[in-house]
Amino acid sequence: MAFGINRQELSAWKREVSRGEIGFLTHYWLDDRFPGITTVTKVGCSNLDKLRLWCSNNGLDPQYIHQRQPYPHFDLIGNKQTEILRKYGMNEQLERFGLHLHTGICPPF
Repeated sequence: MAFGINRQELSAWKREVSRGEIGFLTHYWLDDRFPGITTVTKVGCSNLDKLRLWCSNNGLDPQYIHQRQPYPHFDLIGNKQTEILRKYGMNEQLERFGLHLHTGICPPF
């Protein structure tokens, strides 16, 4: 279940991804498989080769890419989410979702 974003933010992310750019979209999210995790950042790109390379360059296993067309994406959660958002200067997302304080555990992917 996704919440905490508006239609304009989702549309902007979809446009970026469709153009073959790496797009970041953070939102609140609850999933019983990940207790204590309340946000996810979807890193998307319609160019799967580019997205696979981005994952590899950031220490992420490309096998976990959700190949959902037309918006393939990798879900970042936990410490890796915070690390990547900091690395790419996504300060607004870090602040907005309280991730600048995040100290949760990161799943093994």
